[in-house]
Formats: sequence, C-alpha cells, structure tokens
Amino acid sequence: MKLSDFDFELPETAIALRPAEPRDSARMLVARGGDFADHVVRDLPRLLRAGDVLVFNDTRVIPAQLSARVGEARVDVTLHQRLGPWEWLAFVRNARRLRVGTRVEFGGGLLGEVAEKLPDGAVRWLFEAEVPLEVALERAGTMPLPPYIARKRGIDARDRADYQTVYAKEDGAVAAPTAGLHFTSELLAALDAAGVVRETLTLHVGAGTFLPVKTEDVREHVMHSEWGRIEADVAARLNAARAAGRRIIAVGTTSLRLLESAADDARVIRPFMGETAIFITPGHRFRGVDGLMTNFHLPKSTLFMLVSALMGREVMQAVYAHAIAAGYRFYSYGDSSLLLP
Repeated sequence: MKLSDFDFELPETAIALRPAEPRDSARMLVARGGDFADHVVRDLPRLLRAGDVLVFNDTRVIPAQLSARVGEARVDVTLHQRLGPWEWLAFVRNARRLRVGTRVEFGGGLLGEVAEKLPDGAVRWLFEAEVPLEVALERAGTMPLPPYIARKRGIDARDRADYQTVYAKEDGAVAAPTAGLHFTSELLAALDAAGVVRETLTLHVGAGTFLPVKTEDVREHVMHSEWGRIEADVAARLNAARAAGRRIIAVGTTSLRLLESAADDARVIRPFMGETAIFITPGHRFRGVDGLMTNFHLPKSTLFMLVSALMGREVMQAVYAHAIAAGYRFYSYGDSSLLLP
C-alpha cells in the first residue's frame, strides 16, 4: 500500500474551527456498504436498532499545551504520554533551546526539568509543583487543540468546554475522542429511550494521533502507543451482546482501536489494560466491532486508512467526495459519519 492511495483534495474552507451548536445538530453522513445518506447526529436513535451497543471512550482531555520562555526564545510543549505521576513525554517546538537538566517555569507554580531528549525528537520531562500535577496543569496549561485549528485562530476559553465530551471522566488524554463531541445529555437520553445500550472504555488519546505518515510505503509507518483499559464486566457484556446477535458500534476510532486490540481471533473481547499501538489498514480482519461513528479525517492519515479498512478504500473515497461536495465540515470540530459495513 502506498501513502498516495489515501490522498484526496480537501479545500481549506472545509476545516471546522468551531463545533456545531448545539452539538447534536452536526450533520452525519450514514454509509451502509456502498450506499450513503445525509442525516444529522440527533437522528441517531432512529438510525440504530434497539439492542445495538454504542461503546464510548470516557477519557478526559487535560490542558496539555504549555508555553514558556527559555532565554529569548519561546518553547511550546505538548504533553504526549504519561510515564509516571510527575513524568511525561512531550513534543517540543524549539527543542534545540533545551539541554538535559534545563529547568523551565511554565507559570501557575509548575516547573519542568528536561530529563532526556529522545532520538525521535520527543523530550522526557520531570515536573514539580506544590499542588497535584493535574491542578498545576489546569492553572498553567491550555487545551491542546489540533494544529490545523490552533494555527488558524488560536485557543480560547470556549475550548475548555468545547473540546471535551459531556461524559468525560478519566483524566489523561491530550487530544479529544472527537466523535464523542457530538453527544448531548438529551441525545444520550433519547438513545436510552430507543433501547440503544451504552458501554464505556478508556483510551487516553496521545498527541501522536496528529503525527503525519512520512513513509510512502504505509507498512513502514511506526504507530504511536496509547494507554487503554476495558473492564472485565464491560468485556463480558459486549461478548453477551454479540452472542445475542446485537451490533457493537464504536464511538470514535479510539474506541475502535482499543476494542480491536482486546479482541481475539474468535471475536471474543478480553479485558484489557496497557499500551496499544495497533495500526489498522486495509486487509485488517475486524474482530471487535460491527460499525463506527467517526468524524471526517485528514488525507493520508492513519485514521483515513482505518476507515478505509472498515468500509473499503473505494467506498470511503466516494463517501468523502460526497461529503466535500455537500459541504460537510471536517476534522475535530467537524461533522460526523456513521459507517456500517
């Protein structure tokens, strides 16, 4: 597979800079095999069957974007992966200004020391503060909006709420599970009334989700790892649902990647706790899900490869061509799709 196989033309005007208001008024393109139709997200209860299981990712985005002055230069730090209570890997802009042992004051009482500079460009930080790290980050950090939004308009106070799902619970993500941004408490209640079952897992989304694929041979790309957990009782209920012939539909590619990591060759979902670096491309045999609700992704991204694996590359090229022509909004704050192979 070549990287160019997953390319398409996307106009700049298609990139959403703010979410729809209310959230569930976003448009949703529903694809069943090679057929697709236009809906809105609040139609979801009547588009699903009673007994279908939606699997949500309850990770909560932390204010993981930090900035400081080092000499005359500004250093921007995006936390990527937590290694310990006070230890993180991060991507750093202007990292050449840093040496091992450099101490940086980020404001809000948060101090960081460069513990290691890794060959891949990441930096390992040791933080300290007089309050818990989560509290210090709330004071010093800003929401880690995707680069394609932050570059266009910056980050403001609205993003603290906008870039968080209404059911977020477990602190640790540095990027939102964006398919879930479309849900409101009213939509969740309507799904319950329609007999749609809700289950929850946790996958802490890392900043590596925004890293571009740089190898023309897709198989040479090294996928980032992320920490996830599926509780034993959740796995048991998902397996019982599948045994009863009910569909398991992931809300977001993060939920899908964790379910696929936990499922065995017999399509049994096992309890899971740990890192996953699963890279899903066409040819993957899906074992954990029967469908996916997801936003519209970047050209040549690992996420467009994932949806192409689920639906077929030609189908997804047609779906995206329709979405672009019909004015759907793309990326994290954009519209949604419901993909049912």
